[in-house]
Amino acid sequence: MLSQPCCKDRSHDDVWDYDVWPKLEKEQREMEFHLVYQGRLPAAGQSNTRAREKHDIRKVLHRQLVSLWSTQPFLIEFRKQHPSDDLADRYKRCGYRFLPLVCDFFMVACSLDILFLRRDGPGSLVRSGGDIDNRIKVLFDALRMPQTCDEICGDSPAPDEDPFFCLLEDDKLITKVQVETNWLLTPPAPTEHIHEVCLIIRVKTVFAGSSKYEAAFQ
Repeated sequence: MLSQPCCKDRSHDDVWDYDVWPKLEKEQREMEFHLVYQGRLPAAGQSNTRAREKHDIRKVLHRQLVSLWSTQPFLIEFRKQHPSDDLADRYKRCGYRFLPLVCDFFMVACSLDILFLRRDGPGSLVRSGGDIDNRIKVLFDALRMPQTCDEICGDSPAPDEDPFFCLLEDDKLITKVQVETNWLLTPPAPTEHIHEVCLIIRVKTVFAGSSKYEAAFQ
């Protein structure tokens, strides 16, 4: 949960601190990369959890994470030593085999630095599209594995979604979030909705100590 809500409309950084997990060791390895999402990001409410939108975002990010696992040197080497199917089998649920990068089993946490670009200008932070706090919470749910089968909206994995790559096992593994909001200045497409956003998400992972996965294969 957010330790302090932040709904200020400004172009400086808004910082939300989480309880730090795990405690960082002196010897740690870090990896940094960017995920990009452009499309609808509505706020969730009691009457609509936005499960459909969350899973659609999850699918967009899956394709980027496939590329990351195929190009990042550390992950390439990891997959050579330990087949990813072993971990994906551990995270089977609802007809999918998920493969989270940031997970308890790996002993990995992460921080997020989000550039939140939107077409509605200052003063419309709450009126148009929902407040930033609730829209970011929708994003967090899309970054993690679904917790219940209702969150996949009856979908089955496509041939290129086995395993299904996602960033987080659980959003408790986010240690810090920083959000900067500003205008999206690219010309809108004819069918584009005013509530569509462009998110550039810088992810920084932290590996602390020996993972349970490494220990299992020693």
